[in-house]
Amino acid sequence: MKLTLSETVRHKLDTLPSAPGVYLMKDETGKILYVGKAKSLRSRVRSYFQESGVSERGARIELMVRRVADLDVILTQTEQEALILEATQIKAHKPRYNINLKDDKKYPFIRITDEPFPRIFWTRDVLKDGSRYLGPYSSARQMRMMLDVMHRIFPVRSCRYDLPDPKVKLCMEYQIHRCEGPCEGIVSQIDYRKSVNQAVRFLRGDKTSVIRELRERMATASEELKFEVAARCRDQIEALEVYQHRQKMVLEEQIDRDIIGLARHDDEACCTVLEVREGRVVGDKHHFLGGVIEASDAEIISAFIRLFYLQSDFIPRQIHVNVALSDGEELAAWLTSKSDVKVTVAAFQRGLKAQAQELAVSNAAHMLEERRLKREALRDRVPQSVHSLQRDISSPTLPRRIEGIDISNFQGTDTVGSLVVMIDGKPKRSEYRHFRIRSESEQGPDDFASIHEVVPRRISGLRRRGEALPDLLMIDGGKGQLSNAIDALRQLEIYDLPVVGLAKRLEEIFVPGESEPILLPRASASLRLLQVLRDEAHRFAVTHHRKLRTKRTIASGLDDIPGIGPKRRQALLREFGSVRQLREADPEQIAAVKGVSLKLANQLKEHLQPPGEETRSDDDGVTEGVAA
Repeated sequence: MKLTLSETVRHKLDTLPSAPGVYLMKDETGKILYVGKAKSLRSRVRSYFQESGVSERGARIELMVRRVADLDVILTQTEQEALILEATQIKAHKPRYNINLKDDKKYPFIRITDEPFPRIFWTRDVLKDGSRYLGPYSSARQMRMMLDVMHRIFPVRSCRYDLPDPKVKLCMEYQIHRCEGPCEGIVSQIDYRKSVNQAVRFLRGDKTSVIRELRERMATASEELKFEVAARCRDQIEALEVYQHRQKMVLEEQIDRDIIGLARHDDEACCTVLEVREGRVVGDKHHFLGGVIEASDAEIISAFIRLFYLQSDFIPRQIHVNVALSDGEELAAWLTSKSDVKVTVAAFQRGLKAQAQELAVSNAAHMLEERRLKREALRDRVPQSVHSLQRDISSPTLPRRIEGIDISNFQGTDTVGSLVVMIDGKPKRSEYRHFRIRSESEQGPDDFASIHEVVPRRISGLRRRGEALPDLLMIDGGKGQLSNAIDALRQLEIYDLPVVGLAKRLEEIFVPGESEPILLPRASASLRLLQVLRDEAHRFAVTHHRKLRTKRTIASGLDDIPGIGPKRRQALLREFGSVRQLREADPEQIAAVKGVSLKLANQLKEHLQPPGEETRSDDDGVTEGVAA
């Protein structure tokens, strides 16, 4: 379909430079929809608005492009600068169509203050005041436990005083050897900062070098007969060694690395970072990302690396990922510029490193499943797919109860309508219904007329019984079927019942008032929910239709025989199974059926006729049934 561009966008596309930079796409209100980077802004941005690229773009990006009313660009010197600026802009604006960390403002950090005698504590506010920050941490509980261990091993002050201050005196922390008394000048700034640096390295996972420094300090203190200082170093070494032995060894190489694992479902993903320091897992962090439904695994991990390490104070020498990244070298160059050592980004297929990556992926899958189950419990156990459906079709109400309608016939005969019910994404088979269509035309089957008949019969039946209307009505078909359903509802003066049509050919979702259908990705949970409902309605309609045809073929030959009522007919069918077998049976065999005399058996043999019967139904023309 041809794109309609605003004059503003058309003019800016003609003046785009062939230089690296960042582009920001905006809607008519000025809200940023998408932020991207490019080696050449002109070729990259113009590709979004070319008809030849429509098939390569997903439905999500295609919808975004149609909403673009303005765009801005920011030029950079290099592509690496564009990468950093893109991550900064995404974090600041959180555009709807970008991959974003979810709730990253709530993640806690460990803060090392920029003071003469620094403090170390946790915070959720990142301030530009010269402080250093470690994190973000996904588990506040684990972070506080680690801080508690750090304060028990290293004498870093926990008070909030601005030191030096002559009014501040020694407290209990000094008495229990958790502080070296900087408030009264008992420890110098240089020695205190050594303790702070050791504590920071401990929090980062670098325990071997800290233990080595403490051993050297203990030996020096012993030689200088400072036995109290030596004893304190000894206790610190023992505590660090005990803590280190509790951690699991995963790699023999004594190299710091982060192992990133990815798991995804629908429009959400989880990235787990296993922090390996000196060959041991010292911790793990997990972060959830949104807006990933049409992105590849490599694109998700690439976006996560940029967002995760944007504010990180420490970057390991190696970053392992479970899929190869097309921009891996570019990311490695950026991370190297932020670190004191060369950083590599790599994926492994075999060996211990590949096993460690599988461990990270398993952790990510576990965290994503745990989050899903927790969210469903908090939402009164409504599945995520139901919430996704409400989002994707812009429904004013949560579609907890969805009813689907399908029409089935065979060469224009025995047309039936099926109605299936899903509550919170699960089939409610006891509420399935069949409708015998009364408006069969002489010209053949008419699905439009059948839909126009079934919808008011269903709604009228619900009203008569005092039952609530569904939250969403789904019609199997496209615009024509949807229009007939809406017209039938309007005749009943119902204007606020959400209705959608699902066309099978391209899996298009039609909604009232919109000329263009909604195209959802095949992996969409909401599309899958509608597909399951549609397929269940079709299966239920076809199953009942086959029963009708079989019953008509078998039973219609018995309808006009005097003395054969419903009970005797059912008894004969149970005994012989078909009209053919009944014809072939002797009168004595027929008379053996309960309620059938020999005289009646002879009459039946004489009057057996070809099929021609319709099934019984209740006053609404509805046959109640349960799916097989």
